[in-house]
Amino acid sequence: MAPSLLASAASQILAAPRRGGRGRRRLVIACSAGAGAPPKLVTFLGKGGSGKTTAAAVAAQYYASEGLKTCLVIQSQDPTAEQLMGCKIGNSLTECAANLSTMKLETSKMLLEPLDRLKKVDSQINLTQGVLEAVVGEELGVLPGMDSVCSVLALQKLLNFFSTQRNSSQEEFDVVVYDCNNTEEILRLIGATERARSYLRYVKDLAEKTDIGRLASPSAMRLIYDSARPNGKTSEGRLSSELWNDIEQLIQRISVWFADPSKFACFLIMDPRRSISVSSALRYWGCTTQAGGNICGAFGYTEQPFEIHQGVAEKFLPMTFSFLPFLPTDSSADWSRVLNSLSQNAKDLLRNTSNKVYPSVSFDSVQKSVTLFMPGFDKSEIKLYQYRGGSELLIEAGDQRRVVKLPPAMQGKVGGAKFVDRNLIVTIR
Repeated sequence: MAPSLLASAASQILAAPRRGGRGRRRLVIACSAGAGAPPKLVTFLGKGGSGKTTAAAVAAQYYASEGLKTCLVIQSQDPTAEQLMGCKIGNSLTECAANLSTMKLETSKMLLEPLDRLKKVDSQINLTQGVLEAVVGEELGVLPGMDSVCSVLALQKLLNFFSTQRNSSQEEFDVVVYDCNNTEEILRLIGATERARSYLRYVKDLAEKTDIGRLASPSAMRLIYDSARPNGKTSEGRLSSELWNDIEQLIQRISVWFADPSKFACFLIMDPRRSISVSSALRYWGCTTQAGGNICGAFGYTEQPFEIHQGVAEKFLPMTFSFLPFLPTDSSADWSRVLNSLSQNAKDLLRNTSNKVYPSVSFDSVQKSVTLFMPGFDKSEIKLYQYRGGSELLIEAGDQRRVVKLPPAMQGKVGGAKFVDRNLIVTIR
């Protein structure tokens, strides 16, 4: 089906933001951080200079003050986080305060571990016949894309989302607050598993249906699989089909993990005095939804929040909107004062996210319609395609493409589409 430009303009919902009551201590994100509870990943999205690093530092200090074992992970050479935290942040876990550790991700150093693991497996199967062993890791530079891959591997060590079981040899954290280099990297991370599933399907076809694939893929698969060792398994004595199934299940598990707001909480951060900062936050809301993630709330960060018109918060309804205390970055923060000035509304927003997520897709089997919530976009930016015999829709907006699988009872050709009140409504014939 050819792309259709969708009609009608979006409007804004106006209402007052909610304020939550006082919750119990130890509650973070959606559930208590008691024994056996999964760790949580918290991050902030927004335009550069809007306060992402400061918000991450405030959140980390808050969680730690609640008695939760917290780790602040940064991915930048910018000294702002060190200045705020009042401690040196290195490339290994460093205890900064009670219940609070910090770590800086440096890709040039993180490259060495996966390379060593590849070398160890290669020495057993002799796939590269000694070529890999001759590679000197310290001589390798960082190429575009390596930051993202190495960041995922580092977060995996802290969060263990590759496996359903805890690794007792690794330090456990109740909350990991991740201050990424930029918002685009987080969007790629959120959408990575869904995109990886598509690529995996084609790579599997090449491996199984071509001569070169059948020749080379078994050894290459063993090298990669045994180096990664998902769930602690190796490829020894297992068929290629079993390894492919393991990888598919792994991708599915990670996809579910990142789509669960009780495990992965994204917050918007903006300077409400600057219209471009507000517009960027709205756009990132829509992009996150397109990537398959959820935004759990929005924060304003400015020196005089009470002078901001209520209209800014109304643009982000039905999400909860709150303010973070302003921190000067030219000296170490007085965290006792900062946490005392953190509003109850902001604490509730950081603690509980599962019940604040607005559904991004809903199906109406009676009207045979699909409604997709797409904030931050206008009708001229949205294109709709249909493939695979009417079993799914592909929606393109911004730099993200999203596949929506239709329930069996609703599968068919698109009859029409319109864009109303930030929602794309698609009717099926």
